[in-house]
Amino acid sequence: MTVAHFDTSHRAWRGYAALAAVFLLGLMPGRFDAPKDGHLEAILARDFISVHTRNTPTTYYVGRQGPTGFEYELMHRFADHLGVSLTLDASHYIREILEAVRREGDLGAAALPLDPTQEGVIFSRPIIELQSLLVYRRGLHPPETLEDLEGLTLGTLSGAGGDLILRELQVDHPRLSWQEAPDLEVAELLGRVESGALDAAVVFEHQFRLNRLFFPGVENGFPIGEPLSMAWAFPAGRGLGLVEEANRFLETLRREGELDRLVSRYFGHDDYLEYVGARTFIQNARQRLPEYTELFREAARQTEFDWKLLAALGYQESHWDPAATSPTGVRGLMMLTLPTAGDLGVQDRLDPAQSIEGGARYLRELKDRLPESITGEDRLYMAMAAYNVGLGHLYDARDITERRGGDPDQWEDVRESLPLLQERKWHSKTRYGYAHGGEPVIYVRNIRRYYEILTYVDRNQQQFNQLNARLPDGDDSDVFQLIPPDS
Repeated sequence: MTVAHFDTSHRAWRGYAALAAVFLLGLMPGRFDAPKDGHLEAILARDFISVHTRNTPTTYYVGRQGPTGFEYELMHRFADHLGVSLTLDASHYIREILEAVRREGDLGAAALPLDPTQEGVIFSRPIIELQSLLVYRRGLHPPETLEDLEGLTLGTLSGAGGDLILRELQVDHPRLSWQEAPDLEVAELLGRVESGALDAAVVFEHQFRLNRLFFPGVENGFPIGEPLSMAWAFPAGRGLGLVEEANRFLETLRREGELDRLVSRYFGHDDYLEYVGARTFIQNARQRLPEYTELFREAARQTEFDWKLLAALGYQESHWDPAATSPTGVRGLMMLTLPTAGDLGVQDRLDPAQSIEGGARYLRELKDRLPESITGEDRLYMAMAAYNVGLGHLYDARDITERRGGDPDQWEDVRESLPLLQERKWHSKTRYGYAHGGEPVIYVRNIRRYYEILTYVDRNQQQFNQLNARLPDGDDSDVFQLIPPDS
């Protein structure tokens, strides 16, 4: 069982610190009335709230800066609102959440569809709308109607909401049939579609948006059924105080626009990479990267970077082509200039081992040369930007940032200033002058996204291997339950 305990006095969202400070002034425990039941009173007395959730990109996962995810942020803020710590059990599949809530714990937060027919639980007010989406394997004739699904092997997750939609649709479309998987998550379901074990699947739109870059062989089909509502689930029979307080908290987030901002932050952006470019990246990751993986790992051990970050940078530079050459004479897998290669002792820029080792050391040198006032990921992103545009131009952008009233130690502020190096009114006042300042912004953005994809694949590779080992030759008999046509 995966259980995590978080002291909510230490915030994971530095970028939202100022907003949170203002927001929480009106949400501290003293704002709400005295507990109306023993459940809420017990939570306040023990000083923590226990939540059942799932380890998925749309709910809760551990990112580079620690715990993150849309529902994690909501429950973390709710714990702050109550003035208590947060304890998570993220060991569940979605079908297990409601039973866990009935049995123990304080609430379930796991992209749960609001289903009034469920006994033994009470749902909160709706949080966001969930639109089900039909997706299908690339290469099939695009299905456009429910009738087009006849003859296709269709799958969905048991208890996630797609099964509810399909059962409703089956009333008017009795020939509709599908398979339900109780012990998979969305990524695994999409993997079954891409591998050919399934022809199509029903997932939520926001889930596909977050996962589509990782499964370029799965296409967007059409919305299916009426939208559902996502909600939190609470144990019935223990009073309404906690439910009512959660509803007040969620309503405040909605009324102040903070809920929409969180939705936009977590689900509103799938355009970091052009979709065809993402397909090319994943294809290259499968075909080219394995040849250089150990070289990246060794360079990472020497420079204390994550090997996947170095690999992402290498892809941005050359698409992992050791013979790459630019019109300006930059060459090799890590695209080193001749002077930089000389300073690093790289004798053959076209040798992959020398190029990767030299590029990693160059990134380390850039990061070490930055002012000590730049910390954390801001320091890494600025070092990556300097790899692209040069340290001098980065310093110029930091100076412009300061003149504009921003924080030169924050990447979010500096990236707004870098494109201004293309404007005469700004670059004429700098030491190093004009630069293609928009390029390092895109450069860092792309590397971050490539890194996310590699991290996702690396983290889930063992899980997929275990799944494939359990399902030889595409046999899904022990994973999916067949829901036949309504006879």
